Amino acid sequence: MTRRFKLTLEYHGGGFVGWQRQTNGLSVQEVVERALESLEEAPRAVHGAGRTDAGVHALGQAAHVDLDKNWRPDRLRDALNARMRPHAVSALLVEEAPGEFEARFSATARRYLYRILDRRAPAAVERGLVWHVPRRLDERAMDEAAQLLVGRHDFTTFRAAECQASGPIRTLDRLDVARQGDFIEIVAVARSFLHHQVRSMVGSLNYVGRGKWSPCDLADALAAHDRSRCGTVAPACGLYLHSVKYGGGPGELPP
Repeated sequence: MTRRFKLTLEYHGGGFVGWQRQTNGLSVQEVVERALESLEEAPRAVHGAGRTDAGVHALGQAAHVDLDKNWRPDRLRDALNARMRPHAVSALLVEEAPGEFEARFSATARRYLYRILDRRAPAAVERGLVWHVPRRLDERAMDEAAQLLVGRHDFTTFRAAECQASGPIRTLDRLDVARQGDFIEIVAVARSFLHHQVRSMVGSLNYVGRGKWSPCDLADALAAHDRSRCGTVAPACGLYLHSVKYGGGPGELPP
């Protein structure tokens, strides 16, 4: 009898072409599917909650898969981790889920975290895990500007040209900017995001933090509905899919 499982995955995005299988390199999805194929002795399709780009990390990517064997969830987690070595992918949690559960379409909120290191010296220990900006940013001005993006808007300005979404309208539930020592952490929460939306918003907030833009300039860029008005897109290395929330679903995570 086929059973559906929900996987919660952590991974370092460096070295991967992204979550989704592609022909130009190794993806996170391929690593997980290879491991499951060796365990089930047959190909298994893994469906993720978010298609993270090349270089983007995850602290709590969610996925689901249908399996035939009578797995105990904790043993499946351990077997997966043993077979995914030495790749930088880890199964944090495996849970049995109802048959109607879908990692992507059942999600009610996705939380992304973006980390900036704004000091003169570059990152050493956290190289590849943060965006290094070699000047102090004004996080208070960035947070003030960020609140102007919260709500339901046309996010064309912050949408990649190759975005395949049916339209640019999204509801941004939260966009907070806070300092932790030499790090600035930006938290974005919404049910769904456009392609490159978070990195585009962060790149524009960087302009505010540098004093190049005022909060009003950011609001004007949003209202322009013009991709050319976006600031420089922030690099992938600072972005993390932090967690995915399922209302009443298995392994509910708060946004």
